Amino acid sequence: MSEVIRLDRRTMLKGAATVAGGALLGAAPVLPSAALAAPRVYTRAEWSARAPRRAATVLDRAPDHIVVHHTATANSTDYSLAAAFALSRSIQNFHMDSNGWDDTGQQLTISRGGHLMEGRNRSLAAVQAGDHVVGAHTASHNDHTIGIENEGLYMTVQPTAALWVRLVETCAWLCDVYGLNPYTAIVGHRDYNATACPGDVLYAMLPRLRDEVAGFLGAERRRQVFTERRRSGLPGPRFRFDHGPALGPGDPNRG
Repeated sequence: MSEVIRLDRRTMLKGAATVAGGALLGAAPVLPSAALAAPRVYTRAEWSARAPRRAATVLDRAPDHIVVHHTATANSTDYSLAAAFALSRSIQNFHMDSNGWDDTGQQLTISRGGHLMEGRNRSLAAVQAGDHVVGAHTASHNDHTIGIENEGLYMTVQPTAALWVRLVETCAWLCDVYGLNPYTAIVGHRDYNATACPGDVLYAMLPRLRDEVAGFLGAERRRQVFTERRRSGLPGPRFRFDHGPALGPGDPNRG
């Protein structure tokens, strides 16, 4: 299994230069307004996103949960920024062309090289304003959850160290912006829908994720009650990009 790095708050607050998959991310944060330094987020323009069919719906309220997903794609060893951008384009093409959606479903994507990218249109602006873009990633719960797609398949292996670092950093940033408690806000896709997503191994790492995020935030270490289901009992993805139910009866049918 891949080594996972544990971060400290000083590392998080530097916010300027982070090593991810051997590549240096030295640019200034895209969203500097939060109290906690924002991670480097690559915009849709930077990864050459297609125009959406329709502008995403923005709700003037914060999401109350952060949903962790895996992309159900190969565990690539290409950790480059170019590969990360290609991943975002592939996801958007699949969601728009195969699923018939208006745009990419999730709000954020993290590559195995640790590169963080904007997904659905208007997502970064919404986070900056403390608002919520309605996505298409967790069936019947898209109106109150923000989704993070993590590149790879984590049924039997851990994510890369670079991906884990960025996931912790991203969740801490979102919890800070939206005023969320990591012990209750950070969940896996399987907590809402009948799916193996985000994989048995990554799902089992969620308690550690909450602990590390809470450490960044200086949150009280006392745990709140949270029921863990370490194994879904369901098979893994049936095809590439299949992380389980993304739209339900209460969601816009156009994705």
